[in-house]
Amino acid sequence: MWTCVVVFMLWMTSGGCTVQANTSNLIEFTAADFHDKLHSGKMMFLYFERQVSPTISLFLVELEKSAEALQDYGVLVGKVNCNREEVQPYCTAERLQHTVFLFRGGREFLGFDLDTVFDVNSIVSEVLFAILREEVRYVHTDADLLAMEKTTQGKKDIVLGYVRSLGTQEHRSMMETAYVYGSKYQFILITGGPVLKYFDVSESSLSSQVWFLHCRGPRSSVTSDRCPLTPMRKPLSTLSLHSFLQLMEAPLVSDVYDDPSSVPPPQFPYQLTPQVFIFSRPETEHLDRDTAAALAQRLRGLALLLLVHRQSTAVKTPLEYNAAYRLPEKSSEVKYFTLHSLDEVLDLFTSQEKDEDEEEYEDEEEEEEDFEKLDDEVAASVFERRGETPDSDAVTHLTSRSFHAAVAQSGLTVALFYVKWDAVSLHFLSSFIEVAERLADLEVADVQMSCVDCGEWTDLCAAQPGAAVPFQPITVFPTVLFLRPRQSARRYRGMLGSDALLRFIVTSRRPSPATFSSGDDVAPFLQEAPHPGLMGHDVDRVVGLFGTRAQTGLSAFTEAAESLRGEVLSGLLTGTLAEKWAAEHGVELPAVLVFPSWGTRSHPFRLTPPSSADELLTHVNSALLHPMPELTVENLPAFLSLGKALLLLFVGEDEDEVGRRQNQALVEELRGVVGLGGERMERYLPCWIHLGHTPAGMSILGSYLGSMPPLPALVLTHLPSGDEIYQYPPKQLIEASSVLQWVQRVEDGAEPPAGMLGDDDWPPTGHFYDFLKIMDAQEAGFLEEEEEEQEEEEEEHLTTEETTNYNPKKNHEPHSEL
Repeated sequence: MWTCVVVFMLWMTSGGCTVQANTSNLIEFTAADFHDKLHSGKMMFLYFERQVSPTISLFLVELEKSAEALQDYGVLVGKVNCNREEVQPYCTAERLQHTVFLFRGGREFLGFDLDTVFDVNSIVSEVLFAILREEVRYVHTDADLLAMEKTTQGKKDIVLGYVRSLGTQEHRSMMETAYVYGSKYQFILITGGPVLKYFDVSESSLSSQVWFLHCRGPRSSVTSDRCPLTPMRKPLSTLSLHSFLQLMEAPLVSDVYDDPSSVPPPQFPYQLTPQVFIFSRPETEHLDRDTAAALAQRLRGLALLLLVHRQSTAVKTPLEYNAAYRLPEKSSEVKYFTLHSLDEVLDLFTSQEKDEDEEEYEDEEEEEEDFEKLDDEVAASVFERRGETPDSDAVTHLTSRSFHAAVAQSGLTVALFYVKWDAVSLHFLSSFIEVAERLADLEVADVQMSCVDCGEWTDLCAAQPGAAVPFQPITVFPTVLFLRPRQSARRYRGMLGSDALLRFIVTSRRPSPATFSSGDDVAPFLQEAPHPGLMGHDVDRVVGLFGTRAQTGLSAFTEAAESLRGEVLSGLLTGTLAEKWAAEHGVELPAVLVFPSWGTRSHPFRLTPPSSADELLTHVNSALLHPMPELTVENLPAFLSLGKALLLLFVGEDEDEVGRRQNQALVEELRGVVGLGGERMERYLPCWIHLGHTPAGMSILGSYLGSMPPLPALVLTHLPSGDEIYQYPPKQLIEASSVLQWVQRVEDGAEPPAGMLGDDDWPPTGHFYDFLKIMDAQEAGFLEEEEEEQEEEEEEHLTTEETTNYNPKKNHEPHSEL
């Protein structure tokens, strides 16, 4: 019997909690099927589907996932498509649209609002809770618990579980266990309240907990009405709870007449439980048994206690030892010791349990405590790899002597200026080497990847007079410069990542602007990737149309194109070819056509060349911005610079095609807000973050609202008028018309803010990364040393000259040259 139960519970833990969607288990009922199953008395958990919104689509995915788990409890999970045939009254009543029903015994048993059954855990736990409503009780006060203890006294033991909220994984574990053991134990569920004071715990300090109340056996004293209790010390899960209940069935004290080394380790189901041996002498057997019983009470749930009788000739342990123990899964070795107090054994196993829980973190604990404070991924990465200096044959290390010759011999030199003590520099050096190796794999031979250690070659990085270097002094690390012979250096200002830098380098190899003499050259320019090996890396394109090379605006376009080199591919059409293109796109010469990577080649933005390159750059950059972008780490600064409020939608990771369609539908609803709002929405930037593509969005959303809300989540933030953050009601469907009304309520002041933007104070992640403090300390020390040296020089000067000729200046300020 116990073997079957254990196999079932282990399966529940390994598979039941992480059930994958199985559409074969989710039954779509017809009206006839529904009535047949209803009259057969089977339990059914059904949703009557009418209009499928994005929120309901998400629920249906979770309903699919729960079908397999509930099938093991005899519950059929399915839906009825009310658009095909109606089932009265469930398909016609508007109020039932957001309700899913449990049918039991041929009738409707209970209805659940969709807000309470939002994922697999909540569905399984709530359905089992409803089925077991007579078996699993709820108490609120200590008086209620005392009454329950009196009712079960001498009949059943009590398993009392505390979960912070219903519908969680812990709630599900309690219900699954109660389904199996409900006839043997009285299960009680609490979610807080005064009863926790009896257990001397606080709701704020406890995530979940289980207590076993020994009510079936004798009371702890003749004057006590309370049942002795044992806490479960491990986190609440289906497997840990099952193991705990098995341990509660073990004898309090077992008698053995062999030496502990000859006693076999615990057998199933106690094989993971430590053993404690207490030795008993014939003359003190009664006292020894009392000691063993008292210790066993305190070790209950932690270890099995065995009383070893020394009167047996098989016991060979020396008399100097009165106790021993054996730990599971490490070795069968028995360790002997002399027990002076019961607390020694208790401390041994509570500390052992703590060590096992923290075993996987031992390596991290050996590191410096400051490392645990590093929330900066770059700094943490550098700390982990401290002492390592990445190197590669694909990167040339330049010095003051080799720099000029190297730049003169290459058409394009990409140079990284770094210092070894800077966290970002060291991390980016690895990415820089990766880019160099990828360029070699792509057989790009006209780009020289080089680096300069500014800690060694300070004269080169400082661009001192006489160095004749084509760049200004390097004051920020890391810095990447693009160097061409007889041209000024161009600073790379993109993301410090391998993909972004590789794309910029490959794009920079193209002429800017490229001149076309025929239409056959233009088509590949608009369609092809910057390099055959980077087919998925599309870039923006700009084309200038000028009747003649002397036409007004051409110089401004050429200057702007050179500034955009690496970021945008630019082309130049003149003469009859330009006239043809102007006619095809309905513009007058001169003109500039902008082809964003997110747009179509047939509908470019049309710009009239202004008088200056800076003005043209502003217009081009504005045209390249997506009107409703997916925000990423790379493009977020550009969109924040617009100064618009963000109407920001967070969507979860789409694990399958259904999830992808749901996220796409949500984005379409957001696009519909723009269409409905018209000019009203010009002050807002509708945008979205896909948490699967940009995991950093989870931290952003959590910082906005103080905790992670259910997805999808829609917020209004970065308002020009203040730092308030507003959250669209989580229980309301995200529909264009409803969102527009909500935005209006925010503008009218009728919506309370859900949070506030944080300040811009970014303290160092650890005291050894507080570079400003270190520099101040070093500067102060340097000034003191200089002052001491100057005083010594003045004393020496006095010894060599007549003191009568010495007239020191008052209020002398040392180191004025600093």
